[in-house]
Amino acid sequence: MARKKKLDFSDIADVRKKGNLNQTEFWTRYGVTQSGGSRYESGRNVPKPLAILLWLHRSGKVTDKDLAEALK
Repeated sequence: MARKKKLDFSDIADVRKKGNLNQTEFWTRYGVTQSGGSRYESGRNVPKPLAILLWLHRSGKVTDKDLAEALK
């Protein structure tokens, strides 16, 4: 039986801080409020659609420009 691989975002706060972004700046580009992002950074499970978007962005398949355009 194939084992499901879980996307791991336990380092998301570190990624955000390395980019010198506050929670509002970082999470807004994904359509997430600061308080929601804070919960994810504190260990709450990231919903699958958001996890996929984070993974696509982290892997370079979605750019900052793509995210900004999608939010318009």
